[in-house]
Amino acid sequence: MKCVVGIDLGSTTTKAVLLDESGSIIGRGITNSRSNYETACAVARLETLSSARFYMLERALEARAKVAPEGRSLVGSMRDAYRLELFLGELGDLRATILRNLAKSLFVGPAEPDFASTKKKTVDRATLERAASRILDAVEHGAPATFLGGAPRKSEFFRDLAGAAYVAEAEALAKEENLPFEPLAALYDRAILEVEGRLQPRDTGGLLERALVRVRPGTGAGPDPVHAVLAEAVAEAATGELEEIAVVGTGYGRQTLPFPKESVRSEILCHGRGAHRVFDGTRTVLDIGGQDTKAIQVDGHGVVTSFQMNDRCAAGCGRYLGYIADELNLGLHELGPLALKATKSVRVCSTCTVFAGAELRERLALGQKREDILAGLHRAIMLRAMSLLARSGGIRDEFTFTGGVCNNPMATKVLRELVNENYSPDITLNIHPDSIYMGALGAALYALDDARADRPPPLPPFVKKSTHVAQA
Repeated sequence: MKCVVGIDLGSTTTKAVLLDESGSIIGRGITNSRSNYETACAVARLETLSSARFYMLERALEARAKVAPEGRSLVGSMRDAYRLELFLGELGDLRATILRNLAKSLFVGPAEPDFASTKKKTVDRATLERAASRILDAVEHGAPATFLGGAPRKSEFFRDLAGAAYVAEAEALAKEENLPFEPLAALYDRAILEVEGRLQPRDTGGLLERALVRVRPGTGAGPDPVHAVLAEAVAEAATGELEEIAVVGTGYGRQTLPFPKESVRSEILCHGRGAHRVFDGTRTVLDIGGQDTKAIQVDGHGVVTSFQMNDRCAAGCGRYLGYIADELNLGLHELGPLALKATKSVRVCSTCTVFAGAELRERLALGQKREDILAGLHRAIMLRAMSLLARSGGIRDEFTFTGGVCNNPMATKVLRELVNENYSPDITLNIHPDSIYMGALGAALYALDDARADRPPPLPPFVKKSTHVAQA
């Protein structure tokens, strides 16, 4: 199957979308952006190719009518089991990296044989090795409960999931064994940078087979014909050819994207076109990402007619919300639901990321509720966005909200209120579950244009590199 790829390199996350020759979406992938842009793009591409394998699995099951209903009901569970297998593979790399770093004495001064010392206790290397192994064993043991059984996950990223589980287990072990917590945490902090900096081998066929065993292990009472047919479909999906004929990149870091110049498009154009593709009535687009906010006007063909962007200040962007979440010791995903519980909106004087923490702490010290403060912060953020929209030409029907902040329920609630107050309640506000992929989708559409015009630029070097890793 011939396909094209669009990659959107953001400050926080890197997204990718895969289209077939007809323009249908057959895969999506996302990863947290790293300091190494090439690795971030390569991992997002691999995630997209994995997603495409499940698209191919669904098609293979449709062709097998006898097991199609039962088989298709298992695809969602297989996705979760596939993510579990990927997680366990990266966890194995994390374990090996931690033990290797300990053996190399990366944290030990040249004249100090012990790993670390505190006023309470000196910990030798052997003790730390045993402690780290126990922590990682516990993380591995608890991993199935995180991925299987329909349990909601706070994040899709290995760093977040492994980090949260590791810290929880390290705190418990440190208390139980009277060990200092800081050296144990430092082991993870050092190792995760290495793990994220390299591409993990991805045996797609093997991962799919192990996922199938997890969701349908068989009865053990003889051949299972349904399982056998499912295995055939899995094998077909794993070995089906995916030929990438064009790749286009965009995003916040596009000036340093590891792409040929001919393969890079403006994020303004890509977000406008992606939003118009999903909602063809779109005339105004608001995209709030990690580091920038874009107000875009498009015509009936998705062509950008005007736009405005925020300045270098990150206030009003996802990074600002992330900073507030850190100050409150909350997950980013918890801010919106907590703000929805507010009984009033506290007026916030500063939306500057630098000073937001100070004002937040001051208001908390005055006894104001967290949810009321957060309601005010969300309103301040969206007021900045409304100002950008006004400078770009206002809001026209239909209005499409994209970017990671679109997944924040308080942000969308405040935006709807402001549109009603300043424009009209009759304006359609489009919010899509996959809105974070709009930029990557637009880039993929430009890649499709290049392929159809028979002028695809050279593929980025990381495509060959990550293809080799995927086949390892």
